[in-house]
Amino acid sequence: MSKKKNVRDTALQLLETIEKNQAYSNLLLNSAIDKNEISQIDVGLLTELVYGTLQRKMTIDFYLKPFIEKNKKLQSWVINLLRMTVYQMVYLDKIPERAAIFEAVEIAKRRGHKGIASLVNGVLRSIQRNGLPSLDSIEDPAERISIETSHPLWLVRRWVNQFGVEKTLEMCEVNLTAPLQTGRVNLTRISRDECLALLEEEGFEVEPSPILPEAVKCLRGNLASSKAFKYGLLTIQDESSMLVAHALGIKEEEVILDACAAPGGKTTHIAEKLGNSGKVLSLDLHEHKVKLISENAERLGLENIEAQKMDSRQAATQFEKESIDRVLLDAPCSGLGVMRRKPDMKYTKKEQDLSQLQTIQLSLLESVAPLLKARGTLVYSTCTVDREENQEVIEKFLREHPEFEGDTTFAKRMPEAIKPLINGFDVQILPQDIGSDGFYIACLRKKVE
Repeated sequence: MSKKKNVRDTALQLLETIEKNQAYSNLLLNSAIDKNEISQIDVGLLTELVYGTLQRKMTIDFYLKPFIEKNKKLQSWVINLLRMTVYQMVYLDKIPERAAIFEAVEIAKRRGHKGIASLVNGVLRSIQRNGLPSLDSIEDPAERISIETSHPLWLVRRWVNQFGVEKTLEMCEVNLTAPLQTGRVNLTRISRDECLALLEEEGFEVEPSPILPEAVKCLRGNLASSKAFKYGLLTIQDESSMLVAHALGIKEEEVILDACAAPGGKTTHIAEKLGNSGKVLSLDLHEHKVKLISENAERLGLENIEAQKMDSRQAATQFEKESIDRVLLDAPCSGLGVMRRKPDMKYTKKEQDLSQLQTIQLSLLESVAPLLKARGTLVYSTCTVDREENQEVIEKFLREHPEFEGDTTFAKRMPEAIKPLINGFDVQILPQDIGSDGFYIACLRKKVE
């Protein structure tokens, strides 16, 4: 069996597992690469086949529908094989159609029998001969965006209501593209220029971010395998996520609570900004995730982090009232801003999940609010773009807590590129705005009573 066949067999198996078990594509992919000893050259093809087929699943199903309508009892692996092959035929220039079809028929022979191989060959040859159905036949704008960009219709309708047709289309199109890896330089140990030079020496293609002074963009290579990462000079983090530490307006010697901290990207950034002074109280619900925070702190040489296993809804019973200078609540959320990284997520989310999350988000805010000192800063953030989890949560919290107000000095602390997006004391960043994750940040201040 050739390596190329192995890659496609592995890709098909992964697509099957993700669909049947609703498993996370990124975790499964990494595990499959290790288990099957996939070569570096083939890792690129495997990732492309799995992520690409998942990203475009609804569009591909639209293309396939007229050709498989008569075969309603197709097994799921056959449908996934057809999807993966149509993905190659439509979206990948470097793979000739005849090669993609040949490989699909060979897999069908191995996994099924001659009859299935003949059916797969027939469907794919018909597509090649007759061409794809046109998306122009879809008249409703939301339905067309849904099929054209493979996003569930309920989500597209929701976003059209919140952002309008144009911004929704832009966001959905950006969600189909691969995100650029970014890293945060540990400025307590090295300057950004020095870190960039080290990475270039190792063969990485990197450049400074124009948005944030501590951020680097990686155009080629995986920063996680760099010496700079290994020796604690660098953390992998999206730029939107880095903005949170800027929003907090940290001063040395302060005590800062990170209420939902794992795996510790924001906690370690806060600790770096404290210049190894003060203290970061870093909480998470799960023991194994608390361990991750401690490991990250150790790797980065940060000694001002106290990581603890705790449900932050109990924080008010564990810490003294008005004892904390600044609080970060990076709340559990739907993650609708990071769909580029987890393409399978968009098919498993349900609209009702969002309302349930709002209840948790508000209860967490309720719990941490009494811990903050007068004039202290409370930053609420999520990696979602949905109003119900973002602006509505903050509006409800402020209505019920007159001792808090929006902090309108927020914009002064934020980078120039972000300022035009800020609306008073909060900001909604969409994936298309600065090429980062979709993210929300609100900055509140506790009044003096």
